[in-house]
Amino acid sequence: MGQIFSITGQIVDVVSGTIFPGRINISSGKIESVEKFENSETVHILPGLIDAHIHIESSMLSPSEFARLAVVHGTTATVSDPHEIANVLGMEGVKFMVENGKQTPFKFNFGAPSCVPATGFESSGAILGSAEVEELLADNEILYLSEMMNFPGVVYKDEEVMAKLKAARDLGKPIDGHAPGLSGEMLEIYAKSGITTDHECVNIEEAEQKIALGMHILIREGSAARNFDNLIPLLKTHPDKVMFCSDDKHPDDLIKGHMNLLLKRSVEKGYNLMDAIRACTLNPVKHYRLKSGLLQPGDDADFIIVDSPKEFNILATYIRGEKYSENGVTTIPSVISTQPNRFNIGEIIPLMLKVPSKDGKIKVIHAYDGELVTGKMLVEPFVKNGFVESDIEKDILKITVINRFSPSTPAMGFIHGIGLKHGAIASTVAHDSHNLICVGTSDEYMMKAIELVSKTGGGIAFADENHEMILPLPIAGIMTDDDGNSVAKKYEIINDLVHQKGSKLRAPFMTLSFMALLVIPELKLSDKGLFDGNTFSFTDLFER
Repeated sequence: MGQIFSITGQIVDVVSGTIFPGRINISSGKIESVEKFENSETVHILPGLIDAHIHIESSMLSPSEFARLAVVHGTTATVSDPHEIANVLGMEGVKFMVENGKQTPFKFNFGAPSCVPATGFESSGAILGSAEVEELLADNEILYLSEMMNFPGVVYKDEEVMAKLKAARDLGKPIDGHAPGLSGEMLEIYAKSGITTDHECVNIEEAEQKIALGMHILIREGSAARNFDNLIPLLKTHPDKVMFCSDDKHPDDLIKGHMNLLLKRSVEKGYNLMDAIRACTLNPVKHYRLKSGLLQPGDDADFIIVDSPKEFNILATYIRGEKYSENGVTTIPSVISTQPNRFNIGEIIPLMLKVPSKDGKIKVIHAYDGELVTGKMLVEPFVKNGFVESDIEKDILKITVINRFSPSTPAMGFIHGIGLKHGAIASTVAHDSHNLICVGTSDEYMMKAIELVSKTGGGIAFADENHEMILPLPIAGIMTDDDGNSVAKKYEIINDLVHQKGSKLRAPFMTLSFMALLVIPELKLSDKGLFDGNTFSFTDLFER
């Protein structure tokens, strides 16, 4: 940290909004001074990039392994909601993320999960009540209250929800939102409670309503939900109200790029370069009061060197004045971590997956590629020997969600849009409680996939008569501390196999993981049954 050196190039000053040839002088990890200095360098020096909202767990990597992949793409910090591991392990999970992250130079900025469990309509491994949330928020390592998904609790002033919001307001810590489709008077109540962001907008009209109420819009482009193209016009009309985020980023996508790809796309679409860079530097630093440097004297020397402000190829990444990546190779070492977990699924037998036929049509979850929202279809069931089975020709496949925390009867439903023609996929990455979720073309294949995941205490798997493939996730059933590039390769192989078996979804396992996310309408499945996200209540599979 005592290193003294200088970097020359075209300096991108996001605070003044100017780009000029200059020299940055660094001493003991800090920016000592910035000088205008005529030079022939064509490389550009930018502040390190920030993902303004991400669940690190979605990468299936521990924080330390995530850092090793992200830093080569110029990311030096994240605003990270440890909500996923908290649903499995509670406070222990949040503390694991913080401590593991601190073993790297990368700047993880963790929040206190506000909704664990996300709803009372599913089984989770832990509960974080207002007392636990207050304890987390009092910790200086916790910078904000994570996304408040329980918007009915805000609107109708649930006592526990109000206590969590008050704790954040009293400490002056930002509150993240999550309010898909909320509008009118309910949205106004939601925003006035102190909630200042939303990353669930899918169109300009929805975003502008929220901006008018003082909220910042996080334009999300992840592995499943992709809203960049619809929302990027906000960068022109409301540049100071926009941040870029990924929310969920699978490892095979992360090895290809991160925030740098959104900068490149913004410029290609003709948007202002400075506005785009500020969306993943200045704006999140100001909103969340982050300690990431912005190339100002006295700041931490967090910066990246890129070949040009059009291509955004990352030549080098520095954090606190130390170089941690160069030309796609990181020097951040791997960290062998503990592997906390909670898995007690009990015995599952084939009879448990049977769905007895009844009169009427069945309600079918309609999954959409690139969306977290689902639709609802009413379909004539495909019945054999008195039981409803998968109708492969019509892409109506059986889906189950099984409580992974204590033995219970699987919840059963049907789904359209996965597209499998053969085999079954299963996963313990299933937002938000991360119970075991499985879709298949037959009960036999579903049993095989469920058994694969059960034997390893969690992971993602594909099974048919010729394949039994699994990517084990020993940390809470949702992450691993294996080398990130190796994990990404394994994930690509299993993902490609699912594509070969018929699925046309870009990220079938990511899409599957959201089919149990009850806080996103319209029809979902929890381990307790089929759930209507519009009425926020359970619903029968059959409609007479």
